[in-house]
Amino acid sequence: MFKSIENVQAVCQEYAYIADKGLATTLYLAHHLKKPIFLEGEPGVGKTEVAKVLAEATGAKLIRLQCYEGLDANSALYEWNYPRQILQLRIDEARGRDKTELGADLFSEAFLLKRPLLEAIQSDGDVPPVLLIDEVDRSDSEFEAFLLEILSDFQITIPEIGTIRAKHIPYVVLTSNRTREVHEALKRRCLYQWLDYPTVAKELAIVQAKLPRINEQLAVQLCEMMQFWREGDYYKKPGVAETLDWGLALVALGKAQLDAEVVAETLGCIFKYQDDIQRARSVELNVLSEGNGIDEPRR
Repeated sequence: MFKSIENVQAVCQEYAYIADKGLATTLYLAHHLKKPIFLEGEPGVGKTEVAKVLAEATGAKLIRLQCYEGLDANSALYEWNYPRQILQLRIDEARGRDKTELGADLFSEAFLLKRPLLEAIQSDGDVPPVLLIDEVDRSDSEFEAFLLEILSDFQITIPEIGTIRAKHIPYVVLTSNRTREVHEALKRRCLYQWLDYPTVAKELAIVQAKLPRINEQLAVQLCEMMQFWREGDYYKKPGVAETLDWGLALVALGKAQLDAEVVAETLGCIFKYQDDIQRARSVELNVLSEGNGIDEPRR
């Protein structure tokens, strides 16, 4: 698996993901050096998809930890199943178990609720799991410090049980939309890769790989329009995810090429804020000339 950088690109393409040489190099090194990957970029450029493709390509289980403000170690690591513990205690009492033995086994693994980080560390499959720590920039600095400790040793200590070490070091992919700066100490533990908006040529390859039913002329027009809109002054610029959503919508509508009317009617696939939609509608679209795609819209 992952015998060369070119092999990484080929494997990704098999799963309809177009990886440039920079990303393929990072994936190759992460595989051989057993280091986490830190992917940063605008929303919708394919960061999360990298982890999904990695899991599919290796046949590994994908374990996802979605970060959010206020996320703490208990929610990410483990919790005790208190209702089950209380029920077991009542059962033991009803059976007349000696009082000195009551609760002796309540803090064992049988009563442990595994959250994503513990699940990844304890995974005992033949293939290491892929641990996706998604949108780490949404968490706070305290959680970053906790993650730093986990990623350093891939082991955790549960006071009631002891230290649990990873049987297999998982593939770890962290993503960030850069809503805030993640501490450099966490980044230093990882191989860093910035994912930018794709070029027209790369986006066209992505669209054709993900949407094989799309008309070629429509795919070209689609990618050219997205490129144009990303150069505009919008609050939330559309990513590749929006390109694919728009392409699916146009295929569902039976469109073979773009025209001003269908663009205006489907702006909700591209922009998610009313101000952006109004701004896009205010752009005067040139009439589509047959066979020539879309001329650059005039402002």
